[in-house]
Parts: sequence; C-alpha cells; structure tokens
Amino acid sequence: MPDFAKWDFDRAPMVVIWEVTRACALACKHCRANALTKRNPQELTFDEGCQIMDQVQAFGSPVFVLTGGDPLLRPDFYDLVRYGTSIGLRVSSSPSGTKLVTAEAMRKGAAAGLKRVQLSLDGATPETHDGFRRVLGSFQWTMDALRHARDAGIEVQIGTTLSRYSIGELERIAAIVEQVNAVLWSVFFLVPVGRGQQSDMVTPEEGERVVQWLYELSGKAPYAIKTTEAPFFRRVARQATESPNAAASASPPLRAIPAPGVPMPGRIASFGVNDAKGFVFIDHVGQVYPSGFLPLAAGNVRERSLAWLYQESPLFRQLRNPDLLAGKCGVCEFRWECGGSRARAYAMTGNHLASDPHCVYVPARARNLTRV
Repeated sequence: MPDFAKWDFDRAPMVVIWEVTRACALACKHCRANALTKRNPQELTFDEGCQIMDQVQAFGSPVFVLTGGDPLLRPDFYDLVRYGTSIGLRVSSSPSGTKLVTAEAMRKGAAAGLKRVQLSLDGATPETHDGFRRVLGSFQWTMDALRHARDAGIEVQIGTTLSRYSIGELERIAAIVEQVNAVLWSVFFLVPVGRGQQSDMVTPEEGERVVQWLYELSGKAPYAIKTTEAPFFRRVARQATESPNAAASASPPLRAIPAPGVPMPGRIASFGVNDAKGFVFIDHVGQVYPSGFLPLAAGNVRERSLAWLYQESPLFRQLRNPDLLAGKCGVCEFRWECGGSRARAYAMTGNHLASDPHCVYVPARARNLTRV
C-alpha cells in the first residue's frame, strides 16, 4: 500500500471510483444517479476500462473501486477485476445488496483478485432498510452477501446513508458492523441530488451530534470509521485532540437525537480527501467528476487523459484551493483539512464554492458573516 501520509493531492487522487454501469435492480430513495434497470449502450467498453486502469495505476496505485449502479450487472465484471489486479491495483467493489451477490459470485470475485466489497446497510431492521432501498428482501440479501464475501476471503465494509430514516438506528447498525467483522464503516451524509431530497436529510445540528458520536466510537470500535460528504469529521477530530474535555461536552449523546425527525489519530479512515482533492469519479460513459454527488464534469476520458483532467482541469484545480471558498468556509481555520462538502454546497445553493449548509461550526473570522 502507498504511504498516504505523504500523498500529493495535486498530482494524484488517493481514491478513484469508476461507475462501470448505471443499471441497478434497486430504487433507493437517495440514489444520486436515478439508476435504471437497463444498461446504457454508451457505457465505457472493456478495452476503455483497461485503459482507465492503466492510468490509475500510473498515479501510484490509489484505492480503486468498481461501483454502479450494480457492477455485477456487467458480464465482464470479473474480467475487469482480473485485469486491474494483474497490473498491480488493489481492486474493490460496491455491488448492490441483491440476489446477485451469491456465494459463487463472491468466489469468482476472489479468484479474479477482488480484495474488498462495500455493501450498504441503511437500517438495522428489514423494515427500515427495505423501505429505504424500496425492494422487499434487500436487508436479508445484504446480510447474506456479507457472509458470502467473508466466506470467500474478501474483506467487507459497510456503507450507511445518514438520513432521517436511519439516524435513530445508528447504534444498532454499528453493532451489526461489528458482528459481521467489517473492516470499515463508511457513513454517507446524504446530499440532495438524484432521488435524494432535502426532506430526507438530518438537520445540521443532528449531523454535528452524529459526527461527535462517530469520533467517540472511533476510539473503541474494532473497525475503522470514515465519513463521506462530511469532511467536518476532521474538524471534530482535531478539536477533540486539542481540547478533549471541551469536545466531549460539546454535544449530547447520540440517543438524544430523535428518530426520523493532514491525517488524524486513532482509527479514523480520513486523510483530508475531499471532492477533487484526492478523489475522482468516472461515470459509466466516461465523464469525470470531482465526486459522484457533484454533477459538474471536468471532461471525458474518451477525449482527455485522466491525469490531465485531475491535475490540470480548471474545475479540479479550483476545488483544491480552499482559499477560493465563499462565506465562512473561506475564512475557516479548518478549511485546508475540511473544506466542507462541495457537493452539498452545490446541491443546496447552486454554488460549488459556497459554504457547506450543514456545517454548524462558526469560525472566529466569520462571526459577523451571514450564514450561506
């Protein structure tokens, strides 16, 4: 594995996600892509995918993930895994929690070189999870898939969407993450894009309490914890290490939240990655984005190299400079390690450089600024 502590975000992404297809059998409430049941005939081909993986390997073997939609709906999925593995990539994937994730599918994945899978768990019960995924049986399929992956020798991690539907069940979901021996829990703070709606989101205050709780959990959980589209997790971690007593008293325990309604210490899987800063997303037809949740494309890999799009495109260069941010994010003392969710800022304000509307922290230099 590369030394992430010395990673140069201007030169190379630390995480590369390729959406190999947008087809999916689920109809999740939060889906950024409005996934459909049929594959797009304009999807990147196998040969084009191999060219992408060659370019990813040239970056220095960052984390590489085949996602969707449901990547298992591509007949050449295992061939893609096999090729990526053959050139030295550590290939992971995030299949949908459906009946396609069989014991045989995971054995084939392991034989091809698949190292890790992420499966989504958005509720601690079938009622909550199936309701969010909008397909009856998806909770049990997910639990079965986790077992099949582990039995095949593949690492598992769990992704959970933080929403008003799941917030009251986070402690029980955390217990499941431990029970299934997951290596990492990734908590995604919903961005209202695609099918996701602002009405599905938790409040900024609830989100802050969740982040505080996740930081406390990271010190004792047997798995690593990371957040997606909640870079203020790093601000909370730094505040806690600089003033532990103040941080501990800053928010009430998680159970008080009503249902529905630079690297860090410890086991926090976080290295300052943000949209365009260490992260790049390639969609099913080759468009390159700073994030799968920020629908502003820098260009297409069919026309420009991935390296140029990441290193030189005006959009990516702009997003890697937090001094260009507006409002309180632009004057925040944590802007270089946090920078706010650029995807959420764009989704809720129309300006990808605006302050993250779901960050409650007010920096000293912004006390007199109007919240944006």
